Amino acid sequence: MILESSAFANNQPIPERYTCDGANVNPPLTVLEPPTEAESLVLIVEDPDSPEEDWVHWLLWDMNPQVSEIQEDSLPDGATEGVTSFGTTDYGGPCPGSGTHRYIWKLYALDTILGLSSDIKKDELIAAMDGHILEEADPLIGTYARKTSN
Repeated sequence: MILESSAFANNQPIPERYTCDGANVNPPLTVLEPPTEAESLVLIVEDPDSPEEDWVHWLLWDMNPQVSEIQEDSLPDGATEGVTSFGTTDYGGPCPGSGTHRYIWKLYALDTILGLSSDIKKDELIAAMDGHILEEADPLIGTYARKTSN
């Protein structure tokens, strides 16, 4: 299973449009070769460089495993969003306080549909996924550093 974006290459900068300095919308994503036995997909986007532990930018689950594309500024049909570190249930783009941060996009194929409510956080999602992960794509990593004014 492969996760890619037409907006940025792996280990390359995320365009400003997809950050708090731009439109703050999710970038387009492409999902390739999910396992045929998958019942759903999960996407977790986080910043491990945040001084306040892993900062969660987006949680999506119960995505149709046949989804081949997540369009810019959109939610795949059937997907549920969870509570991010911003305290909201939607995409929150990169917005580091200082320096360059990495943003890690993790995609999982599950053997079940989780059916969780949208008021859960990452830890609860991870716990619900336990024992149901069929495959995990190599993480897609983007970087971002806010512009500073002199």
